[in-house]
Amino acid sequence: MKLVYVADGCSDDREAMKQYLELSGFEVQTFEELHGLQMALNKQAPDLLILEVHHSDGDGFTFLKKMKQSHTLPVIFVTGRSAESDRIFGFELGADDYVCKPFSAKELTLRVKALFTRIELSSSKKDSATNWTLGSSSLRLDEESHIFSLDGEAISLTTMEWRIMSYLVANAGILITRSQILEHCFDYSFESYDRSVDTHIKNIRKKIGPMGSEWIETVRGYGYRFSGQSVPHHG
Repeated sequence: MKLVYVADGCSDDREAMKQYLELSGFEVQTFEELHGLQMALNKQAPDLLILEVHHSDGDGFTFLKKMKQSHTLPVIFVTGRSAESDRIFGFELGADDYVCKPFSAKELTLRVKALFTRIELSSSKKDSATNWTLGSSSLRLDEESHIFSLDGEAISLTTMEWRIMSYLVANAGILITRSQILEHCFDYSFESYDRSVDTHIKNIRKKIGPMGSEWIETVRGYGYRFSGQSVPHHG
């Protein structure tokens, strides 16, 4: 049974999420404050964290930034902060989804299920390491162990960055539109999320380094293309 932590200062929202998630077969622990959540994380990491931004003892953005230094678990923000800049900031920090209040607990549960399905699908692929070259640089993407490396150096990606990178690599050389990325990598497609696709791409490129914009090419007005050349398997 998957363990989900829900941290939200609003008792009504907390209970609604707990009720729907438990009905769907998840084990749920709820937290009113970030302090209690941190103590629980120190003892046991859940399979997913659902986090409100506003808390009486801190804010969720700062908490996530700190948590990502020691935990790699998936995170969904559920918050009243609906400005596009807040959503983009949430994704930049490594959130996998961002749900604005008021929200439907039923829809949130569907998003949670879709997120777990994607994680399981990507981890069940076998013999899935692929090698790519671009100029004198080489890149390796291993779907099974979730290791992404450039010239032998491992690069750490968030869950969402991994999904996008994996999708672009699977369609190497093909122009992929933002809406295709939204459809395949995010669980739901929203027009306003176009900018967050760009934000994720920007973050991936930054992690790749100086050749980031060459590995992932921008096709103005359309989307992106992964430019690496496949290295055939030997054997």
